[in-house]
Amino acid sequence: MLPFKTLIVIDESSTIAIYRQIADQLIVMIRDGVMKPGTFLPSTREMAALLDKHRNTIVAAYEELITQDWIETLPRIGIRVSLNLPVIKPRSFQESGKKLTYSSPAKFSFKQNIPGLTTSAYSLKRSSIIINDGFPDADLAPYDGMLKEYRKLLRGAKIKKLMYLKDFGGTAALKESTVHFLNNSRGLNISTDNLLITRGAQMAIYLAAAMILKPGDNVLVTDPNYLIADSVFKQMGANLIRVPVDEDGMDIEAVEIALKSFKISLLYVIPHHHHPTTVTMSQSRRTKLLELIKSYQLPVIEDDYDYDFHYGNSPVLPLASSSHDSNVIYIGSFTKLLAPSCRIGYLIGPADFIIQATNLKRMIDLRGDTLMEEALSVIINSGELDRHIKKSKKIYSERCDQTALVIKDQLADVVDFTKPQGGLALWLKFNADYPLADVIPKAQSLGLILVGGAYYQGTDQKHNGIRFGFASLKEAEMYRAVELLHSITVLSKKQ
Repeated sequence: MLPFKTLIVIDESSTIAIYRQIADQLIVMIRDGVMKPGTFLPSTREMAALLDKHRNTIVAAYEELITQDWIETLPRIGIRVSLNLPVIKPRSFQESGKKLTYSSPAKFSFKQNIPGLTTSAYSLKRSSIIINDGFPDADLAPYDGMLKEYRKLLRGAKIKKLMYLKDFGGTAALKESTVHFLNNSRGLNISTDNLLITRGAQMAIYLAAAMILKPGDNVLVTDPNYLIADSVFKQMGANLIRVPVDEDGMDIEAVEIALKSFKISLLYVIPHHHHPTTVTMSQSRRTKLLELIKSYQLPVIEDDYDYDFHYGNSPVLPLASSSHDSNVIYIGSFTKLLAPSCRIGYLIGPADFIIQATNLKRMIDLRGDTLMEEALSVIINSGELDRHIKKSKKIYSERCDQTALVIKDQLADVVDFTKPQGGLALWLKFNADYPLADVIPKAQSLGLILVGGAYYQGTDQKHNGIRFGFASLKEAEMYRAVELLHSITVLSKKQ
């Protein structure tokens, strides 16, 4: 049975009768396909108990739906969604028999070869195991608290007014709570003038790059680097200048050589749990990098996508918390704290930069997710987010240790890796005898879907590595995934 108690939100203060509110929301569910033709509804007595309303109210709501032909009563069987819904079919303005389709290629010119990731369709089964890029376990997300706030907000008049306003970089409430959260947890010293709420960290990277880069500019990145960030910079027409990354993070000596050799317009750096390798930049390298940033007045995007999950010791504060002459654009996300579907990130920078970035964001996203932003603000202010971080960090730390032990035991001859100090994924470098080009499709055929960032094609071919997201895996799933990898690599070994 659908969770009608959650799906149907009743506003007791509304001038619309309660039975009409219930009927209208059921119609929306039918139109949206949540309830398909032939689906049986709870009896009036059951629905009354679910919604905590008088049975007569439910009877009136159902009668309204019956009158409009949305539902029908089957004697001695029950009430179901009508097989023939009362949807008005659009009239065609074309001659009879002619149809408009998109069966042929476009006749107009458009941008080609937009850089991106190689994608393929996944055949998911109930037993499929997905190894992602390093996402949180959605089962741990504080959904109960979020839903409670959703319901409370929907009963009030404020949220309905906020929904009509254009975006000013996020709702005022979330901006205030995010500033407080970041100042306390990351040692920043910012105000709301320095903050832009975005639709996830990826949008923040895109906005910052679009604000800074011009075609032909040089961007300094690591090798390997976050694939989607690379794609963004290439789409802007930039050239990528790559420097190595080792166990201490980005090679700063190589950065200095590059700065002397090229005109660099932007540096993209992930000091904390580098993507994809998961290494953390040493304190000495951070200090040297800050000196270079100030010396060259170098614009920097600091991507700090999962700062809050550090296990072995305390996390190192971000570059943005130190003196950098306002050259560091700091980017992060609440997605890694909550769930992949919570698409709320943030971009931190000088106030004048944030004003223009907000204008640019509004061109592609006129309004943010007002309801989610307001609910998240309450979760932050109440301390529930901090409690969630502490709880999930303990669980993820245990999963990291256990996954590392099992992979070391089962795949010692197949992969090379170093257990990270934190984060939500392992960086597995496969032995050259086990090419990922063979491993990935064979894994998929057995129900092991490897969607974590894979570095084995084109310029990334030498790495033959993949991110193994452990945080979202239950113990049994993790054991099964490693077992499948073990059997697959035996079959994939080069002869």
